[in-house]
Amino acid sequence: MTASLEQLRRCHFAVDLGAARTRVYVKGSGLVVDQPSAAAVNTRTGALIAVGEFAEKMKGRTPDYIRVVRPVSGGTVVDIEMAQRMLRQLLGDKMRRTLRRKPFLRAAACTPHDADPLARRAAVETLVGLGARRVELVDTLIAAAVGCGLPVEQPEATMIMVCGAAATQVAVLSLGSIVTAERIPVGGEAVDHAIVQHLRHEHELMLPSQSVRPLQIALSGNGLTRQGPESTEIHGRDVATGLARSVRVDTAAVRDAIETPLTAVLDGIGRVLRGCPPDLVADLVDSGITMVGGSALLPGLDQMLRQATKLPVHIAERPDICAVQGLGYMLEGKIEPLTLEPIASK
Repeated sequence: MTASLEQLRRCHFAVDLGAARTRVYVKGSGLVVDQPSAAAVNTRTGALIAVGEFAEKMKGRTPDYIRVVRPVSGGTVVDIEMAQRMLRQLLGDKMRRTLRRKPFLRAAACTPHDADPLARRAAVETLVGLGARRVELVDTLIAAAVGCGLPVEQPEATMIMVCGAAATQVAVLSLGSIVTAERIPVGGEAVDHAIVQHLRHEHELMLPSQSVRPLQIALSGNGLTRQGPESTEIHGRDVATGLARSVRVDTAAVRDAIETPLTAVLDGIGRVLRGCPPDLVADLVDSGITMVGGSALLPGLDQMLRQATKLPVHIAERPDICAVQGLGYMLEGKIEPLTLEPIASK
């Protein structure tokens, strides 16, 4: 981590390309972009019509010749050219001109834990297409831990859980490195999908793609906890007739539907803890698990983890921007690494 910190201090901007949102941090300016990772394209001409929030609102409401695409899936760039076009528009002409004035433009980017070489290459090529001469890659787990203020450089255990839209990453960190980690292909989208399927099968109701998140509609009050409301009214479209219809949904049944995909997350946490040395696991009794990422705000998820692991569970102050904030701290030189010098022989 020491060598990479020296290289990161020379970077001029950092990008966190997520499946749900794209965030850009510019050195000296802070967080300049925080928009959905979406772009609307005219399929007849190939022209880019909208990006970010506006493109997200167009989803499900466009004529057949306009397509809303997501160039990032699961934290990996799947369409390099579209990702570059989206980033150029999100940055704007003024910010791009400012960055182009740098004589040797350097960039940093988050990559998921254990990303394969093709995924890492795609992230590098995306930023090279924006003019970067050198790109430094940082594990999302380390960036998120730094961003939420965990003492990752100290010889003590810290456990981080990055709850993304497409995947959940869990790791135990010590001395600035990952001791054990697990990437579980279950995220906020899987939970939303479980609710949508439950409503379709049990109530023959289809939710509109562009309404409030299905999760937030179905889980009001205390969410996954037993103290939540007994039923919730849901508005959608009848599967058979296609007409608008409202139904009252039993939230206990919704909780059961949600807990099925979350079981995989609990299994992943168990594997991480079993792979840790006993001394580090003992540290976690006090420090617990810190949750970051947009899906960390799932109502009641922290209480569910607390009951399952018997460890303290904390949600970061701004869980959605912790990863890019951590990159920003590294760029600004706010992180001092623990240097381990070899002992001279006498």
